[in-house]
Amino acid sequence: MSQAFVVNANRSKYARLKPVSIDSVKLTDSFWANRIKLMGEVTLPLQYQIMEETGRLDNFRIAAGKVSGEFSGFFFNDTDVYKWIEAVSYFLATNRDEKLDQLVDKVIEEVKDAQDPDGYLDTYFTFSRKQDRWTNLKDMHELYCAGHLFQAAIAHHRATGKTSLLDIAIRFADHITRVFGPDKKEGVPGHPEVEMALVELYRETNDQKYLDLAKFFIDERGKGLIGGSSYHIDHKPFRELEEIVGHAVRSLYLNSGATDLYMEIGDKALGNALERLWDNLVTKKMYVTGAAGARHEGESFGDPYELPNETAYAETCAAIANFMWNHRMLLTSGEGRFADLMELALYNGILPGISIDGKEYFYVNPLADRGGHRRQRWFACACCPPNVARTITSLPGYMYSVSPEGIWVNLYASNVSEFDVNGSAVAIEEKTDYPWEGVVEFKIDADAAFSLFLRKPEWSREFSLNVNGEKIKPVLEKGYMVINRKWQKGDTVTLDLDMKPELWESHPSVKDNAGRVAIRKGPVVYCLEAEDNSGINVWDIEIPKDVKLVEEYKNMLGGIMVIKGKGWVNDPSSWEKLYLPPEEADRLRNELEFTAIPYYAWANRTPGPMEVWIKRK
Repeated sequence: MSQAFVVNANRSKYARLKPVSIDSVKLTDSFWANRIKLMGEVTLPLQYQIMEETGRLDNFRIAAGKVSGEFSGFFFNDTDVYKWIEAVSYFLATNRDEKLDQLVDKVIEEVKDAQDPDGYLDTYFTFSRKQDRWTNLKDMHELYCAGHLFQAAIAHHRATGKTSLLDIAIRFADHITRVFGPDKKEGVPGHPEVEMALVELYRETNDQKYLDLAKFFIDERGKGLIGGSSYHIDHKPFRELEEIVGHAVRSLYLNSGATDLYMEIGDKALGNALERLWDNLVTKKMYVTGAAGARHEGESFGDPYELPNETAYAETCAAIANFMWNHRMLLTSGEGRFADLMELALYNGILPGISIDGKEYFYVNPLADRGGHRRQRWFACACCPPNVARTITSLPGYMYSVSPEGIWVNLYASNVSEFDVNGSAVAIEEKTDYPWEGVVEFKIDADAAFSLFLRKPEWSREFSLNVNGEKIKPVLEKGYMVINRKWQKGDTVTLDLDMKPELWESHPSVKDNAGRVAIRKGPVVYCLEAEDNSGINVWDIEIPKDVKLVEEYKNMLGGIMVIKGKGWVNDPSSWEKLYLPPEEADRLRNELEFTAIPYYAWANRTPGPMEVWIKRK
């Protein structure tokens, strides 16, 4: 069995950090370990059931001639099956589950039987639509579907050692390389995704033609081959892009693929463009939750500082894409700012996309709601549910990285892990109540000299660090605290991050947040929800900027830390006039105690209003 890397940059010449295999990290905390367990026990079996109910698997049977009927659903529905296979594969990398293993083998057999003799595989383009293959790359998602197949196949091979799906993917990839490329058919994927999949297929097979094709698709962009619109990120060559624009998921998937390509070829113009796009996103177009995509129209970013709350689109898949891109940027650079963004998106952009019980999902994630926005069991366009599942089951592979210098701790959670550092075996046991507490303890079993790089989160104003009970002052290097020493069995490291809850304000150009504040504790963004503030419309609550915030752990919603404080409510029903002088308006305010919960946990109880950005008194 090969090691189950999510992104295998181990041989990538221009990657500073190397990934850690999923199966070398066993999460033991109640927060993430329980969620991964939930995937295997509830979410993945239920998603399979729904894929049967909605005809997604029957599409493969129809294409294979096993059953009669017509293709059902959106033309890219194959990808939901592929992402489900990928999610199951990552789960199997760390969990023995015979039922899921047999189930995924059964689904792969259905996929295999639907493949054409020439390697082509897309169940929408079967029978009467066969003549339409590769004729509308802008709209019809053939390459997008292929990309998800490749990623599922690689994940399955790495997790199980089986080649059943990888063989199918290689046949299809070879078909695509015969169709597209220099001196062949020109084309650009209307929905990027295949670029990063092709680079990963190159990493898995060491076949240069897949890397060349990924580069070809990125280089062809901006020539107007699919219309030249900014929606498709086809308005300029990638290396000339200054602003992140267009459909948020497409744009962030494209950036992920371009970063993968950069790690292989080291093209400075490519790297410079990625830096410009990252800076533009995080300083002008990203929500406080790490979500991306302001507009429902075109599922797009919108203008700089256009970040509405109630009408935010903030698709779950866009937060996942943001997480994926920042992971790749982290591998290229070893800079903590990218891991900070991974963490932000993970807790506040991705996790809200699935209910606490693992059975329902958000496609759109507003930051304010009157009470009508609720998770659903599934969607006609169901890209988000299996995307959330594959992200959560792959999470152990993101916790750490390694380099010739040592071990890098990117995300904090209790785990037991094993590493190879320059030929030396190292074992680490990490214990923490993160994300509720900032104390993280490491017990190290090693007989080797190397550096331990601990990410210093951007939200932590102060920290203390002890090695074997002795306080030290580490070197700070691009967002990481560096401890270099000769390690011995039983060495301990204790990191204590300042994790007090605090208020955050927006850039003054974000007009929707003018005069408002958000509550954040460590990596977790909070919100006010009706159920915790009974008898009050949370939209009417005001809090002072010097409010004293008090934490309290509650055994609800899977176990959360709530935050309480004192503010005011200005009840609109007490106003008899449309306008009042400030001194009269003040007399209508009543003091109250408010309770805030993590934003990811909202909409799991009785429907009611919710708000992230709260009026500041």
